[in-house]
Amino acid sequence: MLLHDTALIFGRYARQTLRSRFHILIGILTPLLYLLFFGPLLTGLPLGSRGDSWQVLVPGLLLQLSLFGASFAGFGAIVEQGQGVVERMRVTPVSRLALLLGRVLRDTALAVFQAVLLVLVAVAMGLRAPLAGVLIGLVFVALLVVSLASLSYALALKVSAPHEFGPAVNAFVMPSMLLSGLMLPMTLGPDWLDGLSHAVPFRHLVDAVRDAYVGEYTSASMLYGGIVAVAFAALGVTVGTRVVRTASA
Repeated sequence: MLLHDTALIFGRYARQTLRSRFHILIGILTPLLYLLFFGPLLTGLPLGSRGDSWQVLVPGLLLQLSLFGASFAGFGAIVEQGQGVVERMRVTPVSRLALLLGRVLRDTALAVFQAVLLVLVAVAMGLRAPLAGVLIGLVFVALLVVSLASLSYALALKVSAPHEFGPAVNAFVMPSMLLSGLMLPMTLGPDWLDGLSHAVPFRHLVDAVRDAYVGEYTSASMLYGGIVAVAFAALGVTVGTRVVRTASA
């Protein structure tokens, strides 16, 4: 029943997304602008990392896409909650866990699709990376979206208005983006900043995807990144499920 209910919820939100091409494209706009206008500035610069500038920038942009898109996913739930949609879905026999998973899987599918588009544009601009590395990067994108979207929906059910949700998400997203080295490797900064960035989970994911893009599949960064990504996804789903069940009680 869980799989059946999750498929129903996923189908509802997938159809909703497909009816809005603007929604599909707007999420990729910021990373695409970074790719087009920031990427050429890095060409030939010594970035202190294996691989060329595209193999450094594109993994960061993929995770930036996931970070921003998934973190703000809860806005839709706040709107639906104000319109009474969430309350009407709660009185149905649909599994409460499916109410979360169906949404999260829609967000994950959308993010992976956007990530594929971003990679294709990057290839046209000069990115050269092994296919296995690109696929591994998409797996990390999916895991990050699962974790952050779950936490975003949990937060959306706890706040009462969008003006409370936005600042809370920004307070989390901006430091995470700046300290994870999405744009440039943190090793380029001072030692204290590089050391501080290791406390941010996304730093390990970025390092892992960058290793994958240069074919380093057995590095320590890949191991740490994989562990952090899986653990963070499990934590996000656990917290999100608990909040959904509590709110639906």
